[in-house]
Amino acid sequence: MARAKVKRKSTAIDMTAMCDVAFLLLTFFILSAKPKTEDPVKAEVPASTATFVIPETDFAIITVGGGKVFYTIEGDDLRRGTIKAMMDTYNAPFTPAEIATFAHTEAFGSYLNVLPQVLSMTEEQKKNYHETGMQVDTTDKNELFYWVLQTRKAARGLHNKELQIAIKGDAKEEYPTIAKIISTLQKQKVDKFSLITSLKKK
Repeated sequence: MARAKVKRKSTAIDMTAMCDVAFLLLTFFILSAKPKTEDPVKAEVPASTATFVIPETDFAIITVGGGKVFYTIEGDDLRRGTIKAMMDTYNAPFTPAEIATFAHTEAFGSYLNVLPQVLSMTEEQKKNYHETGMQVDTTDKNELFYWVLQTRKAARGLHNKELQIAIKGDAKEEYPTIAKIISTLQKQKVDKFSLITSLKKK
């Protein structure tokens, strides 16, 4: 008796599920990636041989360039906690909208009494506006001192962590400005901080 032959069918693979997973992963990486922000002031940093990965939270950067000082706080909740503490310290009126804008503002360099006007500006207005830099001196009105102090308190209160601080200065910057910043940190007994530099070539 002849053996019945089973008709062979071509194999088909449904790639719909694989495409869905690929697009989900792509969407996740796009939404979770942190875009690189431009520095508030141009600073040609000196070269170094050591590397250190900048954390995304509980970290502050003091940028110096052209005699101006800018302050960067990493973390939306840390920025919000800091600005609320500064409002209490200086009895400064900030609206909820200005606080929300500040929570998404990484770097700034304005006196506290001018900051509400800067936060209320549109993107077009900000393009034509140049911040004067933060107040840094050896007097009791040194605003950088209180910004750093309140950020450190907010980091401890919100995350139970010590704030890490780094100074990013122009390689050609004059020493007096850097000296004022170091003196400001030492008044708070902050003797350990990082210096952001570029990687030295071999």
